[in-house]
Amino acid sequence: HECTQQTMFLYKAPAFLALLHVAIGFQAPLQRRSAASALHLTGNDVNDNGAPTLKHMHINRRSAIAIAGSALFLPTASFLEPANAAKPSTASVSIPTWLISEGVEFPILALNTAGMSADETYQSIVYSRLEGITHIDFHPGDERDGVARYLSDHKNERDSLFLNTKIRKAEPGTSPSDAAILARNQIQEDLQILGVDHVDMLMLRDSPDPKVIQAQWEVMEEALAKGQTRSIGVVNYCQLALTALLQTAKVTPAVNYIMVHVGMGKDVHGLRSFGESRGIRTFSYGQLGEPAATKEILQNKALRRIGLVHGEKTTEQVALRWVLQNGMAASIRPSSNYGTCVGIECRIGISRQTRVLSWSLSEEEMEELDALMSPDGNPTLFSSAGCPGAFGM
Repeated sequence: HECTQQTMFLYKAPAFLALLHVAIGFQAPLQRRSAASALHLTGNDVNDNGAPTLKHMHINRRSAIAIAGSALFLPTASFLEPANAAKPSTASVSIPTWLISEGVEFPILALNTAGMSADETYQSIVYSRLEGITHIDFHPGDERDGVARYLSDHKNERDSLFLNTKIRKAEPGTSPSDAAILARNQIQEDLQILGVDHVDMLMLRDSPDPKVIQAQWEVMEEALAKGQTRSIGVVNYCQLALTALLQTAKVTPAVNYIMVHVGMGKDVHGLRSFGESRGIRTFSYGQLGEPAATKEILQNKALRRIGLVHGEKTTEQVALRWVLQNGMAASIRPSSNYGTCVGIECRIGISRQTRVLSWSLSEEEMEELDALMSPDGNPTLFSSAGCPGAFGM
């Protein structure tokens, strides 16, 4: 998420906007993004269904690999929007929470800013707050900088937000003692840049070296004891990584942040029950697949059929509802164009996904989706080489 970003624009405009889109297209990349965002924010570049007429696709290292390995173009969110797709809601919803430790409530629906620029992160928080989302799931770097700007501009909102960030993964070959120093320094750096004395959750990435995991987890426990964070969790931990951590842990991780989507089964290849039997709850990302939204989910016939039954809900909404109704928390992307938040598409996407809390799937529908065996996936896709099928180092 911290790699150099590249973007491209796909235009689906009516004739009277064609010249405007051409003009934007000839601008420099930064100007293009600003111009497109400004256009959307006016609310004038929207069709009768509330769907944006300008599509913006972000391509970063992860999505580029996915595209090369599957298909060049994937459907956008509006491609599968029903004809009566709703416009942004005007009232927020109540988002349930988990009590993960004494006095710490974990909102089960979070905004996922992965891959966004600072500006897009800022704007996505604005839209999320309108919908009642308080849980902000972000990475160090550009996303953190966007969160910091939002906090600076909205100082009275700090106590209303659940700030959740991650410790950077130590490079292979880093000694346990040096890895501990890196984690400790990053915590100080993050708090300073954010302008706060604590975050609400710190999540630790894994390592192929169990000793590094244990050394860094000790730093996480130290941060918890100092009040620098209110809770601690882990990211992409397979059973081997969890076992290594728990051998020396004094505090059990509150959550394991892993990929979960229909087709993987509700026990997520046994990782969910392994963690939850040890007091570690499941916090999910990638409800449409990773490292990019997959057409196998976006065009899934069962999801589309079930969505129609529930008042023409999108496949995106049904896929998310399945995760939540199975008792897992979820971090949501604003749209199926991962890593972006552009204008009305971003706001509609956040609004539409938040509304899944207002309806439910039937027992028969849940059983049908639980039984799906495709598309399958690796819940710890972005783990280290110490876990099977790892994507990362």
